Amino acid sequence: MVTFVDQVTLHLRAGKGGNGCVSVRREKFKPLAGPDGGNGGHGGDVVLVADPQVTTLLSYHHSPHRSAGNGGFGMGDHRSGAAGESLELPVPVGTVVKSPDGETLVDMITPGMRFVAAPGGQGGLGNAALASPKRKAPGFALLGTPGWEGDLVLELKTVADVALVGFPSAGKSSLVAAVSAARPKIADYPFTTLHPNLGVVQAGDVRFTIADVPGLIEGASEGRGLGLEFLRHVERCTVLVHVLDCATLEPGRDPLTDLDVILAELAAYPVPEGQVPLLDRPQVVALNKVDVPEAKDLADLVRPDLEARGLRVFEISTVSRAGLRELTFALGDLIAQHRIDQAAEQPEERIVIRPKGSEREFSVRVEGGSCGPLYRILGDKPVRWVQQTDFQNDEAVGYLADRLERLGIENELFRVGATPGATVVIGEGDGVVFDWQPSLSSAAELMVAPRGSDPRLDDSTRRTTAQRRERYHERMDAKADARAELEAERRAGRDGADG
Repeated sequence: MVTFVDQVTLHLRAGKGGNGCVSVRREKFKPLAGPDGGNGGHGGDVVLVADPQVTTLLSYHHSPHRSAGNGGFGMGDHRSGAAGESLELPVPVGTVVKSPDGETLVDMITPGMRFVAAPGGQGGLGNAALASPKRKAPGFALLGTPGWEGDLVLELKTVADVALVGFPSAGKSSLVAAVSAARPKIADYPFTTLHPNLGVVQAGDVRFTIADVPGLIEGASEGRGLGLEFLRHVERCTVLVHVLDCATLEPGRDPLTDLDVILAELAAYPVPEGQVPLLDRPQVVALNKVDVPEAKDLADLVRPDLEARGLRVFEISTVSRAGLRELTFALGDLIAQHRIDQAAEQPEERIVIRPKGSEREFSVRVEGGSCGPLYRILGDKPVRWVQQTDFQNDEAVGYLADRLERLGIENELFRVGATPGATVVIGEGDGVVFDWQPSLSSAAELMVAPRGSDPRLDDSTRRTTAQRRERYHERMDAKADARAELEAERRAGRDGADG
């Protein structure tokens, strides 16, 4: 049996970016003709698309794990890797996308609306793109960054102009079938409707949508019956139509009692901030099944009481179609007036242009610990740069140090009190931990070293030219002193022999 699902948790994983390539072009008579490593391809995105043809989230209930394609690796001869294939997930119009902690990310109320739920990873640059006049043949490339991975909650709220509310078996599905081309399931037992049914109604020049909300009972706002699972579908409706059963045979039920119960449940349901409370919206009463003689007499009896409450009352029959034309035209007038008021109240959209670089790109947080203070670097750029670094390559590590220094992290660490040898972590959680040495950021491009190496990371204690010159002079002076001493001893021996 097909089940209606209006709330699911998606587990998404975007594609990983491909790694850049390290390659040096070789030609005849030119064994080292320059770097030609291509860039890695970007990872694929996971995109949610509002599709009017989709009416339920059932497919994501059965298959909640979705992932996009990874980017290809770069290759030699300046060949870039292929971009990962993006994944488009169609969702019903009216789907609200939330984070696991309940924060609303986007409300997809417009057909065709697109939302990148999981952005793909960035492809790494090849050594050709990293070459510069001072670093002519880089011996490293950047790695691809991982794509976004996490959970999102999809919640469907039906988008309709009119909501039909009432007790089970009040005739709501029959009313939708009578005024529109929709063909919902209709039977003579309670809770026949297990999901909202939508229909399109044409009333003169006004066209509007009508939703059959599944039957409500006392305690629905607290979760009884179908409860909160379908009360959310009333949130977006402009007009509420109370469908009251005038031919019910259940003891203790009558149109006035049913209306009081439904109004109490609608009043107890909290709507999102900024929306009009349910009971403050236009309301109409439809006394149904007046084709039954006893029901007609009951409708005539309760009508004055309902009108005394300020409600507009219509006596209808979905069998004989009595009163349907008057009801639909009255609803069309309410919808048309609401659309006019909404267009007049809607403020003109303001375009705000924010220059790039207006926000700080990183921050340094000092955290205490048993082994002394720990300095944590947070920010999109530093974290992404660490993900792109091959820590098995000394030249790549030196390049990372240069990037961090140019970003201003070096000065910020000095400002917050960091000293050489302090523990620094880049990113949340465990992150990348290292002992900070300011000497690592000292213009790697000006140093001459074999590809794939960085002299700043060399543990050897090779002496400088000045040190070697000083040592050479010390040895020459020592030899001169030794020669002078031997010469003095020889002269002393010769003078003794002559005497």
